[in-house]
Amino acid sequence: MSNSMKMRERRKMRVRRSLKKTTNGRPRLSVYRSSKHISAQVIDDVQGVTLASASTLEKDLRGNLKTGADVAAATAVGELVAKRAKDKGVTNVVFDRGGYIYHGRVKALADAAREGGLEF
Repeated sequence: MSNSMKMRERRKMRVRRSLKKTTNGRPRLSVYRSSKHISAQVIDDVQGVTLASASTLEKDLRGNLKTGADVAAATAVGELVAKRAKDKGVTNVVFDRGGYIYHGRVKALADAAREGGLEF
């Protein structure tokens, strides 16, 4: 494992540890960002299940997007995960940026999820 990957893992665990203190039983909106795609999941850590998820790898999103690695793709994923979470009855979540800087695609996904009706 390269040094940059080790550092990202340490940041991810540090963020997750601080979130555990403030969740109060709320599900976690977790973001994963790669160089070509972005995905998000709403996870209930108490029961250990994924309630809703969305990704640029999905067939319906792939056809509508130019690429899976830009702000437009992140916005589409944020709107879709918010819609799916609301269909399951989830409105309050905790945002887990996963060790990534809250900027660019991660921020666009969070803003789109807020506009879609999720509160965090």
